Amino acid sequence: MPYKDSLLTRAPSKLPKVIPARVGDPSPIKYVIYIIKENRTYDQVFGDMKEGNGDPNLCLFGEEVTPNHHALAREFVLLDNFYADAEVSADGHNWSTAAYATDYVEKIWPYGYGGHGHGYDYEGTNPITYPDAGFIWDACKRAGISYRSYAEFVTENPDGSLKATMLSLEGHFSPIFSPYNLDIPDMRRVEQFLTEFREYEKNGDLPRFIIMRLPNDHTYGTRPGKPTPRAMVAENDLALGTLVEALTHSRYWREMAIFVLEDDAQNGPDHVDAHRSPALVISPYVKRRSVDSTLYTTCSMLRTMELILGLEPLSQYDAAATPMYRCFTDKPDFTPYTCRPARWDINEKNPANAWGWRESLAMDLSQEDRVDDLLFSEIIWRSVTGADNPMPAPVRSIFSQPSVSRD
Repeated sequence: MPYKDSLLTRAPSKLPKVIPARVGDPSPIKYVIYIIKENRTYDQVFGDMKEGNGDPNLCLFGEEVTPNHHALAREFVLLDNFYADAEVSADGHNWSTAAYATDYVEKIWPYGYGGHGHGYDYEGTNPITYPDAGFIWDACKRAGISYRSYAEFVTENPDGSLKATMLSLEGHFSPIFSPYNLDIPDMRRVEQFLTEFREYEKNGDLPRFIIMRLPNDHTYGTRPGKPTPRAMVAENDLALGTLVEALTHSRYWREMAIFVLEDDAQNGPDHVDAHRSPALVISPYVKRRSVDSTLYTTCSMLRTMELILGLEPLSQYDAAATPMYRCFTDKPDFTPYTCRPARWDINEKNPANAWGWRESLAMDLSQEDRVDDLLFSEIIWRSVTGADNPMPAPVRSIFSQPSVSRD
């Protein structure tokens, strides 16, 4: 939708008021938990859900692998028309946290990802990557909103200690929550988070905005001896379910909203578009057991969190994005979530001769997405569907609609 100033103050009159129409208006939601995962398309995860617009023939990690993602989508809201704004993780974590990636990032990442030697400086390690308005935690800081990062824009020192990659996160990140490292299970990250969260349960000082990475649905491809793609996605699913169960049984649940997305879709198979990706919204104020097919994007999710917290937009892109009003209701349901046990063997390992093992072994997986995204998606596809089954080509769609009134 083209940007215009009226988008900052107008909201559909017949939709719930739990998401404010104007920055600074009150909301019954006080705490926002924002979880960023890695690289799946909608059909890869939710293609088997009959409730939404999915293609089961493209589903790699269906309900037998991701029972918690499926249960959360059914018990809260299924979003079957949500799109990642980014192409890869280099710009994905910028779009996911700033509603923008700078000209430098967008021009340099193809050069680096093409194997031409450019360093990985996209996630806060180089000030030239900083958007003018900063990131969502900078907006929190300006508004006096407490915030804390769990591994987003946090890296590891040679001695094993952690450091923030930018000044505004110093003193506002967890020193015990593991950053990106595919050898560290996401369940361990959840345990690390819950160690701090139990203290917040006691003292009542939970930060109003928490951003967290659960990255292991990225997978190791078919690197020999490492967990299979399905095992890694299943473990990631169990971690998310465990986390949501703990949050929804806490003292903060009645005033909480949890947002979950993929930073990018990694060019994977999807029958609508290669950017369409799974996303979840979990809150007492979510319209339970519904399907919302509104066209939403990464920036829509950021805009919704900004309105809840009373933050100004970070760019013209989140300012113009459609907030996720239709996901919500003014009549809360405080029923907590119960984690589903893993159905797939989370300890399953890649065999020595799996399709793409040499390519997986040669890829630099020490940082997210330093891979040929099409090849990596092909490796994952064949790992699940069979070595002799080529992956369908990515779908590219054009979305065009006339400008309409939002009243």
